[in-house]
Amino acid sequence: MDPLIITCAPVGAEVAPEQTPYLPHTPARLGETAHAVQAAGGAMIHVHCRNDDGSNTHDVARFAEAYAAIRAHSDLIVQFSTGGAIGMSPQERAAVLELGPEMATLTCGSVNFGDDIFENSFPIMRAIAKKMKAFDVRPELEIFDKGHLANARRLAREGALDLPQHVDFVLGVPGGLEATAQNLCELVDDLPQGCTWSVAGIGRQQLAMAMVAIAMGGHVRVGLEDNLYYAKGRLARNEELVARVARIAQEFGRPVATPEQARELLGLRGRKA
Repeated sequence: MDPLIITCAPVGAEVAPEQTPYLPHTPARLGETAHAVQAAGGAMIHVHCRNDDGSNTHDVARFAEAYAAIRAHSDLIVQFSTGGAIGMSPQERAAVLELGPEMATLTCGSVNFGDDIFENSFPIMRAIAKKMKAFDVRPELEIFDKGHLANARRLAREGALDLPQHVDFVLGVPGGLEATAQNLCELVDDLPQGCTWSVAGIGRQQLAMAMVAIAMGGHVRVGLEDNLYYAKGRLARNEELVARVARIAQEFGRPVATPEQARELLGLRGRKA
């Protein structure tokens, strides 16, 4: 099996600072978290940004601060979110691509998100994909439901998206596909040829999905965006969630990828860092 790429999603758009003291909601804390995550075995960081009061923002200047802080403290692959937060306009979500991160997410379809709707129509997806190409940003395809893989194929047929790409299955969101081993296997079987993949299990399913992915040869996303707890009743730090997956992989006999090894596996070597 290839070395395991561990992505950390340390912030997200849904968790409030009041829920946990470990949420790195400022650029300075994101930089510190990046250092700890890389030391624990992480290779990539998935970036959302917040204002100092914890509210969501997709302000380009704020992302630039976060980017600089992460780069100052780590060599992690930096992946920006273009999902943002519910209610943000597509233009707002995509504006940060002008900073030219190595990667950014491209969500491949709309999905119920709790009581809200995370809207990703084909016009929205095409516009974000076009901007990614303009700024030479490699997409990670975010898949919340099986039909989203069909959407990705359609975008490829239209020329809006190149395949293969790296794919992240986000399973267990209320309104999306449930986080089960059977669902994950079916999604992997339906992947476009040549795609690499990871899985992000939501809440208590994070660890179970990670263990399945390790055994299947896929990759793993963990972090406070998806799960606040290390164990029942005990809040987690981002680096603890990364370290646990790295430790399990080691017990399994699967090496953990460094950022440079991850760049090689994802075809990022030589791209803007």
